[in-house]
Amino acid sequence: MNTTYRVLIKSKDEKGLVYKISKLFSDMELNIISNSEFVDKAHSLFFMRSEVSGDAIEQKLLRDKLISLLPDGADIKIVDTSVRKRVVILVTKEIHCLGDILMRHVEDELNADIIEVIGNYDVLEDTVSKFSIPFTTISHENLNREQHSSLILQRLEKLDFDYIVLAKYMRILPPSFVSQHRDKIINIHHSFLPAFIGANPYKQAFDRGVKIIGATAHFVTDDLDEGPIIEQGVTHIDHTYGWRDMQRAGRDVEKIVLSKALKLVIEDRVFIYNNRTVIF
Repeated sequence: MNTTYRVLIKSKDEKGLVYKISKLFSDMELNIISNSEFVDKAHSLFFMRSEVSGDAIEQKLLRDKLISLLPDGADIKIVDTSVRKRVVILVTKEIHCLGDILMRHVEDELNADIIEVIGNYDVLEDTVSKFSIPFTTISHENLNREQHSSLILQRLEKLDFDYIVLAKYMRILPPSFVSQHRDKIINIHHSFLPAFIGANPYKQAFDRGVKIIGATAHFVTDDLDEGPIIEQGVTHIDHTYGWRDMQRAGRDVEKIVLSKALKLVIEDRVFIYNNRTVIF
Protein backbone atom coordinates (compact mmCIF):
# COMPACT_ATOMS: atom_id res chain seq x y z
CA MET A 1 0.00 0.00 0.00
CA ASN A 2 1.39 3.39 -0.99
CA THR A 3 1.64 5.75 2.00
CA THR A 4 2.59 9.42 2.22
CA TYR A 5 4.69 10.82 5.06
CA ARG A 6 5.97 14.23 6.04
CA VAL A 7 9.59 14.19 7.12
CA LEU A 8 10.45 17.18 9.31
CA ILE A 9 14.08 17.88 10.13
CA LYS A 10 15.75 20.55 12.27
CA SER A 11 19.50 20.19 12.81
CA LYS A 12 22.85 21.91 12.81
CA ASP A 13 23.78 22.93 9.30
CA GLU A 14 26.57 21.29 7.35
CA LYS A 15 27.52 20.90 3.71
CA GLY A 16 25.59 18.41 1.59
CA LEU A 17 22.58 17.74 3.82
CA VAL A 18 19.97 18.14 1.08
CA TYR A 19 21.90 15.74 -1.17
CA LYS A 20 22.36 13.17 1.61
CA ILE A 21 18.70 13.22 2.63
CA SER A 22 17.41 13.11 -0.95
CA LYS A 23 19.76 10.23 -1.78
CA LEU A 24 18.48 8.33 1.26
CA PHE A 25 14.90 8.77 0.06
CA SER A 26 15.93 7.45 -3.37
CA ASP A 27 17.84 4.51 -1.89
CA MET A 28 14.75 3.56 0.10
CA GLU A 29 12.65 3.81 -3.08
CA LEU A 30 10.65 6.75 -1.74
CA ASN A 31 9.13 9.25 -4.14
CA ILE A 32 9.68 12.91 -3.18
CA ILE A 33 6.35 14.69 -3.65
CA SER A 34 7.53 18.05 -2.32
CA ASN A 35 10.61 19.41 -0.63
CA SER A 36 11.43 22.69 1.15
CA GLU A 37 14.54 23.69 3.03
CA PHE A 38 15.97 26.74 4.79
CA VAL A 39 19.25 27.59 6.51
CA ASP A 40 19.42 30.18 9.27
CA LYS A 41 22.99 31.29 8.66
CA ALA A 42 23.14 33.40 11.81
CA HIS A 43 22.56 30.32 13.99
CA SER A 44 23.86 27.68 11.53
CA LEU A 45 20.54 25.80 11.67
CA PHE A 46 19.10 23.64 8.90
CA PHE A 47 15.36 23.09 8.38
CA MET A 48 13.75 20.70 5.91
CA ARG A 49 10.18 19.60 5.22
CA SER A 50 9.68 16.78 2.73
CA GLU A 51 6.64 14.82 1.64
CA VAL A 52 7.55 11.33 0.48
CA SER A 53 5.55 8.30 -0.55
CA GLY A 54 6.28 4.64 -0.96
CA ASP A 55 5.10 1.13 -0.26
CA ALA A 56 5.18 0.00 3.38
CA ILE A 57 7.48 2.72 4.74
CA GLU A 58 9.21 1.52 7.88
CA GLN A 59 9.29 4.64 10.05
CA LYS A 60 11.87 3.37 12.54
CA LEU A 61 14.23 2.32 9.78
CA LEU A 62 13.88 5.69 8.05
CA ARG A 63 14.46 7.53 11.32
CA ASP A 64 17.53 5.44 12.15
CA LYS A 65 19.04 6.07 8.73
CA LEU A 66 18.39 9.81 9.02
CA ILE A 67 20.02 9.90 12.46
CA SER A 68 23.09 8.18 11.03
CA LEU A 69 23.65 10.84 8.35
CA LEU A 70 22.52 14.01 10.17
CA PRO A 71 24.58 16.03 12.68
CA ASP A 72 24.30 15.01 16.34
CA GLY A 73 21.19 16.25 18.12
CA ALA A 74 19.04 16.52 15.00
CA ASP A 75 15.30 16.80 15.64
CA ILE A 76 13.44 14.40 13.30
CA LYS A 77 9.69 13.92 13.00
CA ILE A 78 7.97 11.52 10.61
CA VAL A 79 4.25 12.19 10.22
CA ASP A 80 1.74 9.86 8.57
CA THR A 81 -0.45 12.19 6.49
CA SER A 82 -3.38 9.78 6.63
CA VAL A 83 -3.75 10.40 10.38
CA ARG A 84 -5.86 13.51 10.93
CA LYS A 85 -4.88 16.01 13.60
CA ARG A 86 -7.28 16.43 16.52
CA VAL A 87 -8.09 19.93 17.82
CA VAL A 88 -9.70 21.30 20.99
CA ILE A 89 -11.00 24.89 20.94
CA LEU A 90 -11.30 27.16 23.98
CA VAL A 91 -13.79 30.04 23.81
CA THR A 92 -15.41 32.75 25.90
CA LYS A 93 -18.27 34.69 24.26
CA GLU A 94 -17.05 35.99 20.89
CA ILE A 95 -18.20 33.91 17.93
CA HIS A 96 -16.31 35.21 14.89
CA CYS A 97 -13.13 33.10 15.15
CA LEU A 98 -14.94 29.99 16.34
CA GLY A 99 -17.57 30.32 13.60
CA ASP A 100 -14.97 30.62 10.86
CA ILE A 101 -13.13 27.51 12.05
CA LEU A 102 -16.37 25.54 12.35
CA MET A 103 -17.36 26.42 8.78
CA ARG A 104 -13.94 25.41 7.47
CA HIS A 105 -14.26 22.21 9.46
CA VAL A 106 -17.58 21.43 7.77
CA GLU A 107 -15.98 22.02 4.36
CA ASP A 108 -12.98 19.90 5.46
CA GLU A 109 -10.61 22.71 4.52
CA LEU A 110 -8.45 22.06 7.59
CA ASN A 111 -8.07 18.30 7.16
CA ALA A 112 -8.43 17.92 10.92
CA ASP A 113 -11.09 16.97 13.47
CA ILE A 114 -12.46 19.35 16.08
CA ILE A 115 -13.18 16.96 18.92
CA GLU A 116 -14.51 19.40 21.52
CA VAL A 117 -15.12 23.07 22.32
CA ILE A 118 -14.63 24.21 25.92
CA GLY A 119 -16.01 27.51 27.15
CA ASN A 120 -15.98 29.40 30.43
CA TYR A 121 -19.51 30.54 29.49
CA ASP A 122 -22.23 28.51 27.78
CA VAL A 123 -23.32 31.25 25.35
CA LEU A 124 -21.76 29.50 22.32
CA GLU A 125 -23.04 26.02 23.13
CA ASP A 126 -26.08 26.24 20.83
CA THR A 127 -23.89 27.32 17.91
CA VAL A 128 -21.43 24.49 18.44
CA SER A 129 -24.20 21.89 18.83
CA LYS A 130 -25.41 22.70 15.31
CA PHE A 131 -22.11 21.27 14.06
CA SER A 132 -22.50 18.07 16.11
CA ILE A 133 -19.39 18.86 18.14
CA PRO A 134 -19.35 18.35 21.93
CA PHE A 135 -19.35 21.51 24.08
CA THR A 136 -18.24 21.56 27.71
CA THR A 137 -18.79 24.53 30.01
CA ILE A 138 -16.21 25.02 32.74
CA SER A 139 -17.19 28.17 34.59
CA HIS A 140 -14.55 30.41 36.11
CA GLU A 141 -16.93 32.01 38.59
CA ASN A 142 -15.74 31.95 42.21
CA LEU A 143 -12.43 30.41 41.09
CA ASN A 144 -8.98 31.90 40.80
CA ARG A 145 -6.94 31.50 37.63
CA GLU A 146 -5.06 28.41 38.83
CA GLN A 147 -8.21 26.67 40.05
CA HIS A 148 -10.05 27.28 36.81
CA SER A 149 -7.18 26.20 34.57
CA SER A 150 -6.79 23.06 36.69
CA LEU A 151 -10.37 22.09 35.89
CA ILE A 152 -9.72 22.59 32.18
CA LEU A 153 -6.57 20.48 32.41
CA GLN A 154 -8.57 17.73 34.05
CA ARG A 155 -10.97 17.78 31.11
CA LEU A 156 -8.15 17.83 28.57
CA GLU A 157 -6.60 14.76 30.18
CA LYS A 158 -9.65 12.81 29.03
CA LEU A 159 -9.23 13.93 25.42
CA ASP A 160 -6.78 12.72 22.79
CA PHE A 161 -5.73 15.84 20.89
CA ASP A 162 -2.82 17.48 19.08
CA TYR A 163 -3.52 21.21 19.43
CA ILE A 164 -5.48 23.67 21.54
CA VAL A 165 -6.86 26.76 19.79
CA LEU A 166 -7.77 29.85 21.79
CA ALA A 167 -10.55 31.29 19.63
CA LYS A 168 -10.80 34.63 21.46
CA TYR A 169 -10.53 32.86 24.80
CA MET A 170 -10.34 35.89 27.06
CA ARG A 171 -8.50 34.41 30.03
CA ILE A 172 -4.78 34.20 30.73
CA LEU A 173 -3.42 30.67 31.00
CA PRO A 174 -1.01 30.21 33.94
CA PRO A 175 2.50 28.78 33.44
CA SER A 176 1.39 25.46 34.93
CA PHE A 177 -1.06 25.07 32.04
CA VAL A 178 1.29 26.26 29.29
CA SER A 179 4.13 23.98 30.41
CA GLN A 180 1.96 20.89 29.97
CA HIS A 181 1.10 21.77 26.37
CA ARG A 182 4.12 23.72 25.16
CA ASP A 183 4.12 24.46 21.41
CA LYS A 184 0.58 23.08 21.21
CA ILE A 185 -1.52 26.17 22.09
CA ILE A 186 -2.42 28.67 19.35
CA ASN A 187 -3.76 32.13 20.20
CA ILE A 188 -5.12 35.09 18.22
CA HIS A 189 -5.11 38.77 19.19
CA HIS A 190 -5.30 42.19 17.60
CA SER A 191 -1.97 43.72 16.67
CA PHE A 192 -2.41 46.99 18.52
CA LEU A 193 -0.24 45.61 21.32
CA PRO A 194 1.67 47.04 23.06
CA ALA A 195 0.44 50.49 21.97
CA PHE A 196 -3.20 50.08 23.00
CA ILE A 197 -3.82 47.87 26.01
CA GLY A 198 -7.08 47.39 27.88
CA ALA A 199 -10.74 46.61 27.47
CA ASN A 200 -11.37 48.70 24.35
CA PRO A 201 -8.24 48.97 22.19
CA TYR A 202 -10.34 49.90 19.14
CA LYS A 203 -11.62 53.04 20.87
CA GLN A 204 -8.03 53.95 21.75
CA ALA A 205 -6.93 53.29 18.16
CA PHE A 206 -9.80 55.41 16.84
CA ASP A 207 -8.78 58.29 19.08
CA ARG A 208 -5.26 58.09 17.64
CA GLY A 209 -6.43 57.97 14.01
CA VAL A 210 -4.97 54.54 13.26
CA LYS A 211 -5.10 53.63 9.54
CA ILE A 212 -4.15 49.92 9.70
CA ILE A 213 -5.78 47.16 11.73
CA GLY A 214 -3.96 43.88 12.16
CA ALA A 215 -4.10 40.51 13.88
CA THR A 216 -1.45 38.06 15.04
CA ALA A 217 -1.69 34.29 15.57
CA HIS A 218 1.06 32.81 17.70
CA PHE A 219 2.00 29.94 19.98
CA VAL A 220 1.34 30.59 23.65
CA THR A 221 4.28 30.95 26.03
CA ASP A 222 4.63 32.23 29.59
CA ASP A 223 5.29 35.69 28.13
CA LEU A 224 1.83 37.09 27.47
CA ASP A 225 1.13 37.53 23.73
CA GLU A 226 4.84 37.24 22.91
CA GLY A 227 5.11 33.64 21.69
CA PRO A 228 6.46 32.55 18.27
CA ILE A 229 4.39 34.14 15.50
CA ILE A 230 2.65 31.85 13.01
CA GLU A 231 0.61 34.23 10.86
CA GLN A 232 -0.27 37.93 10.67
CA GLY A 233 -2.63 40.02 8.59
CA VAL A 234 -3.73 43.63 8.15
CA THR A 235 -6.54 45.62 6.62
CA HIS A 236 -6.50 49.33 5.76
CA ILE A 237 -9.11 51.75 7.08
CA ASP A 238 -9.69 55.50 6.78
CA HIS A 239 -11.24 58.47 8.54
CA THR A 240 -14.79 57.29 7.79
CA TYR A 241 -14.47 54.37 10.21
CA GLY A 242 -15.89 54.77 13.70
CA TRP A 243 -14.41 52.59 16.43
CA ARG A 244 -17.19 50.01 16.05
CA ASP A 245 -16.46 49.81 12.31
CA MET A 246 -12.83 49.30 13.20
CA GLN A 247 -13.79 46.54 15.60
CA ARG A 248 -15.78 44.74 12.90
CA ALA A 249 -12.87 45.05 10.47
CA GLY A 250 -10.53 43.74 13.14
CA ARG A 251 -12.70 40.70 13.75
CA ASP A 252 -12.63 39.88 10.04
CA VAL A 253 -8.83 39.95 10.08
CA GLU A 254 -8.64 37.91 13.29
CA LYS A 255 -10.75 35.02 12.03
CA ILE A 256 -8.88 34.75 8.72
CA VAL A 257 -5.46 34.91 10.38
CA LEU A 258 -6.36 32.29 13.01
CA SER A 259 -7.73 29.85 10.45
CA LYS A 260 -4.64 30.30 8.24
CA ALA A 261 -2.36 29.72 11.22
CA LEU A 262 -4.24 26.59 12.23
CA LYS A 263 -4.01 25.18 8.72
CA LEU A 264 -0.25 25.84 8.61
CA VAL A 265 0.23 24.01 11.90
CA ILE A 266 -2.00 21.09 10.92
CA GLU A 267 -0.01 20.65 7.71
CA ASP A 268 3.27 20.55 9.69
CA ARG A 269 4.60 23.65 7.97
CA VAL A 270 5.73 25.41 11.16
CA PHE A 271 9.13 24.95 12.83
CA ILE A 272 9.73 26.69 16.18
CA TYR A 273 13.11 27.88 17.43
CA ASN A 274 14.44 30.79 19.52
CA ASN A 275 10.91 32.20 19.93
CA ARG A 276 10.69 32.41 16.14
CA THR A 277 9.16 30.27 13.41
CA VAL A 278 10.17 28.96 10.01
CA ILE A 279 7.08 28.55 7.82
CA PHE A 280 7.17 26.32 4.73
